[in-house]
Amino acid sequence: MTSNPEAQSENLLDRRLKSVLIDADRLRSRIAEMGRQITRDYAGRDLAVVTILQGGAVFMADLIREIHLPLTIGSVSVASYHGGTASSGTVSFHQSRMPDIQGKDVLVLDDILDTGRTLAAILRRFGEECQPASMKVCVLLEKQVERVEPIQADYCGFSIADEFVVGYGLDYDGEYRNLPMIGVLSEEFIH
Repeated sequence: MTSNPEAQSENLLDRRLKSVLIDADRLRSRIAEMGRQITRDYAGRDLAVVTILQGGAVFMADLIREIHLPLTIGSVSVASYHGGTASSGTVSFHQSRMPDIQGKDVLVLDDILDTGRTLAAILRRFGEECQPASMKVCVLLEKQVERVEPIQADYCGFSIADEFVVGYGLDYDGEYRNLPMIGVLSEEFIH
C-alpha cells in the first residue's frame, strides 16, 4: 500500500489542533455575506482596502473577490505578538511609508481584533499621515475580551471566545497560516 504524502501532511496539521472552531465552508459562506454587505455600503464611493500583514492576507484575498466594486488595495506590515500567544503591548511598524489612501474611503482589514492595540495604532497613524476621507474596520474574528483600546469592528466575520487560534492566515510563531480552517492549537505545540 502506498502512502499519500498530502493526506499525511494534512493529518499532521489537523492533529496539532485541539478543536476546529470554523471550518472552510463556514468561512467561505460568511466572507461572501460580508462582501455583499460591503458592496452595498460602498457603492459609488472611492474604496481603498488596506490589509494588515501577514495575518490579514488570506482574508483579504478571499474578501476582495466578493466585493463587486472598483477598489484599490494596499497593505501595512506590523507586529504585536513577536512570537508569543499574547500581544506584547508594543506595535512595531515594519515600513516607513504608508499606503496612498488620501481622500479615499478606507476599509482596514485585519485577521483578529483582541486587545485593539494594533488597530488603534494603525488608525491613528493613517489619520495623522494619510488624510483618508473615512476609515472603517473589518475583521475576520473578534475575540470576546476586554479591550485595551476602545476599538470596534464595523464588519466582523465571527465572534470567538478568548482562545489562541490559528489557520486561515493566523499563525503561531510563523506557522499554521496555511490551514484552510480556524482552530485552537493544542497546548503541546506551544513552546
